[in-house]
Amino acid sequence: MSKIEVDKVDPQSGTALEIGTSGDTITVPTGAGLTVVDEVKTNKISPATGVAFALGDSGDTFTIPSGATIVNSGTATGFGGGTNTPAFEAYVAASTTALPDNTAQKIEFDTEVYDTDGCYDKDTNYRFTPTTAGKYFVYSYLYLDSNADNMKEIGARIYKNGAEENRMLINFDSGYGEGGSAITFSTIDFNGSSDYVEIYGIVDTVDNNDAEIYGDSSDRYTVFGAYRIIT
Repeated sequence: MSKIEVDKVDPQSGTALEIGTSGDTITVPTGAGLTVVDEVKTNKISPATGVAFALGDSGDTFTIPSGATIVNSGTATGFGGGTNTPAFEAYVAASTTALPDNTAQKIEFDTEVYDTDGCYDKDTNYRFTPTTAGKYFVYSYLYLDSNADNMKEIGARIYKNGAEENRMLINFDSGYGEGGSAITFSTIDFNGSSDYVEIYGIVDTVDNNDAEIYGDSSDRYTVFGAYRIIT
């Protein structure tokens, strides 16, 4: 018999039905559809031809129930999340005396370590304006120096859209310092278009002298960076 036409196949007894024998191949030809409305159990799914196959159609949802685990030993592409970009890091390449006493001043981070999407301006405004909306981790550390033991306070500040967003302050109390590092960091929301951040530094000295922003191309004492947080 070469052909059987039937609308339904049921097990002869019990509730289990077996199709074929070990080594057999069951073929569903092109143009025919195989519909299963309940559970399918198998140890492996491979494409019928080529090296790719599709699961479902646009708009379908596949649910992984609680307690189940997906193990991936290959490369996962096209899933949610993505990379921590846009991201950048820049530093001050050479020292400069540019901090008036007790006055917050924008720091000019003029040399990039990396800038994944070209969102940091190292030439004019020294600001980061990410083009993808989301939460970002923004950080900076500043090495500030007065060349004398006269520093009362040093600080680093994050400004968003021209207004102070976050600050960190070190107070030397009566033990005046010559120099030190101020660190600041924050998680900030960006709209992906006009929002931007900049870094400001401040030094308060006993004798009201200007302070130096310490920069170096190899040790990177003064740094500004940010990256998108995957949520």
